[in-house]
Amino acid sequence: MIDVIVVGAGPAGSMAALVLARAGARVCLLERETLPRPKLCGDTINPGAVATLAALGLEGGPLPTAVRLRGMLVSSPRVTVRGAYPSGEVALALPRAQFDLWLTEAAVAAGAKLECGVRVRGPLWRSEGESSEVAGVELSRGSHAVRVPALITIAADGRRSILARDAGLSRHPQKPQRWAFGVYATDVSGMTDMGEMHLRAGHYVGLAPLGGGLTNICVVTGRRPEGRTPEDVIRRVLAGDRRLHERTSAMRPVGSPKVLGPLAVDCEGVGRPGLLLAGDAAGFVDPMTGDGVHIALRGGVLAAEAALQALESGDTRAAITGLASRRAAVLGSKLQFNRWLRRLAGSPTALEFAGVGARVAPGVVKRIVRYAGDAA
Repeated sequence: MIDVIVVGAGPAGSMAALVLARAGARVCLLERETLPRPKLCGDTINPGAVATLAALGLEGGPLPTAVRLRGMLVSSPRVTVRGAYPSGEVALALPRAQFDLWLTEAAVAAGAKLECGVRVRGPLWRSEGESSEVAGVELSRGSHAVRVPALITIAADGRRSILARDAGLSRHPQKPQRWAFGVYATDVSGMTDMGEMHLRAGHYVGLAPLGGGLTNICVVTGRRPEGRTPEDVIRRVLAGDRRLHERTSAMRPVGSPKVLGPLAVDCEGVGRPGLLLAGDAAGFVDPMTGDGVHIALRGGVLAAEAALQALESGDTRAAITGLASRRAAVLGSKLQFNRWLRRLAGSPTALEFAGVGARVAPGVVKRIVRYAGDAA
């Protein structure tokens, strides 16, 4: 019998599998894609995420050669503020395909069993009287449907988590509904050792240097952006911004642009008996703050700790209560901060007031940069 099935080999799932395997649990990590696989993301691991990895002894792999970012440049139409992290703290910029593969390999090295190319159809339910609980997953192996039982299942299968949806836990809010368009490109001028976030009415643009002249460009827009193709959407947004157009007019895309949306996902709980949520499956974090990877890593650790509690006590309901309490204590204020910024970016009036405030008191923006980066 498998102790824990973890669905999804992103940062949350791999971190959960790693913690569980190190504790001696029998863990199976399931991933739909073949690794390494591309992922639309800002490609930034903030100082808090770096510290979390270091606390678990994860400091090798691609991290030493990643680009060091010493802070964030944040701009509105009226003002630009540079917010540096505290001395000695940096964010790391590297492609998520490399980062995710490295984390997954660490989980496997710790003892987790990995299966890629597996499509999970939904939870495996077990009824006990008038109640039911998740007792594993139903999945497809080739053309065959297979039931895989487990004592605990962790859903870390992303913002469109089939497990969270079938358990009645997740939904897309009616507003704001935003879509992300991302591409790697060369010949972007003016990049420094800072990540960038440019907030505009109706959209925002993130830029991150990846080394070797490569830049991650991520445009997040409203529901119906102008453009016939993803690349056209990105180019139209950049061309319509005087400062960004000057820096990106000569850009040359590397690979095909990626699209993700609608972005926001709200969850009504952190699990059902036998099922625990982690990462984007527990509620998608708006990418504008750059702390999504850190929240995913911490959420994966918390889900693993709750699963270990359930394995030891046999009480899956208490594990849900414990996970909810720990998430509220560890991540609650940060998730509220993300929701507040999500509303700010969706309101041109609020954005205008924020720009005026940043001009008058830039120190406030610098403190927000530190908080978003989970810096000391």
